[in-house]
Amino acid sequence: MEHLSLKQQILDLEKQLMTYDYNELFEHLADDFFEYGSSGNIFDKNAQLDVAREDPTVTNSITYTVADFSIKLLASDVVLATYRSLRHNDNKLVLRSSIWKNTQGKWQMIFHQGTPAK
Repeated sequence: MEHLSLKQQILDLEKQLMTYDYNELFEHLADDFFEYGSSGNIFDKNAQLDVAREDPTVTNSITYTVADFSIKLLASDVVLATYRSLRHNDNKLVLRSSIWKNTQGKWQMIFHQGTPAK
C-alpha cells in the first residue's frame, strides 16, 4: 500500500467532511471546532452534527468539486488547508480554509471558514 502524502491525506479528509456523514463529522471535527460559514453563520461541532442528523439524505446528495487545494505546515502537528469549492446543486463557489491538528496520530479539523467567491 502506498503511503499518502500529507497533502493527499488532508484533501481526503476535507472531501469526507463534505459528505456531512455523521460519523465522519464526529470523528474528524475537534470537540472545540468552530466555523465561520459561507452563509455568515457561526457553527460549532454540535451544530454540524445536528445538520447531519436532521436530514442525511439531503446533505449526502450534495456534491462538490475542489480546486486549487494546497496546505501549509504551521507547526509539526498543525496544517492550514486552502482551496476553492464548487457546490454542484447551485453552482456556489466558495473560498475555503481549514486548520487541522494532529492529536495522538489522528487529524482533526479545529477551524473552518467559507467565504463566497464571485
